[in-house]
Amino acid sequence: MRNWFKHLFGKKQDHFARLDSRAFPHFAPGSVWLVGAGPGDPGLMSLHAFYALGQADVIVYDALVGEEILTYANPRAELHYAGKRGGKPSPKQNDISLKLIEWAKQNKRVLRLKGGDPFMFGRGGEESETLHNAGVKFRIVPGITAGIGGLAYAGIPATHRDTNQAVIFLTGHDETGNVPQAVDWHAVATAAPVIVMYMAVKHLPSIAQKLVEGGRNPQDKVGIVSNATLPHQSLMVTQLGEAGEFVQQNEVPTPAIVVVGPVVDYAKILNWQDKD
Repeated sequence: MRNWFKHLFGKKQDHFARLDSRAFPHFAPGSVWLVGAGPGDPGLMSLHAFYALGQADVIVYDALVGEEILTYANPRAELHYAGKRGGKPSPKQNDISLKLIEWAKQNKRVLRLKGGDPFMFGRGGEESETLHNAGVKFRIVPGITAGIGGLAYAGIPATHRDTNQAVIFLTGHDETGNVPQAVDWHAVATAAPVIVMYMAVKHLPSIAQKLVEGGRNPQDKVGIVSNATLPHQSLMVTQLGEAGEFVQQNEVPTPAIVVVGPVVDYAKILNWQDKD
């Protein structure tokens, strides 16, 4: 399904030549582009993101940026992994930001490549603020966030006129790796018919309990979309009151997006990949 991308841009050695640089913003030496690579499928990258990959001197990429996306990188670029995955040794955020500044001040074109969208639980705001304070020029290139695009690949609309006029996006852990303490779970529980959660599988037992205690219907459907938009994407469905036990008894692949609410039922008829 994703082969069209390589077909469109040709072989690795010439696909950047197919892009007219005059149609894109100038990626100036000494600047940093913070770019969203989308939820995984390379075809969901924006053309700005694709162009930046071919222009960058240094590429600093996250754990959710797939190897196939990196095949479109400038072959002369330095690649630096800066991924953070729960429970594993990870580079510190401050160290990443300082390296971006260092490379920019060496007059390099620095690409900070993030899965999804830089400003949706991607800490792009923090990195941009640090760059601003250091006097480094930067550009933000939005990406398709998994909480929308990943659900769509599973046939789950984040909103549907018949079910919800509001949706809540939240993260399943804070900077300490624990359930977010700053979230008013009682208020969130009934604030919108649909809740979309990033990085929530590990703490789903606790989160589900908090939502039910806050007044959420324990029979609400829960969809877990793993490896969204990739060939090995999967969807698991349970109920909120059983979600904790479900993830404890089943091996749920991660990364995953968790969605709570009536839109989960649309996967039965809107899972377009099964119709290919």
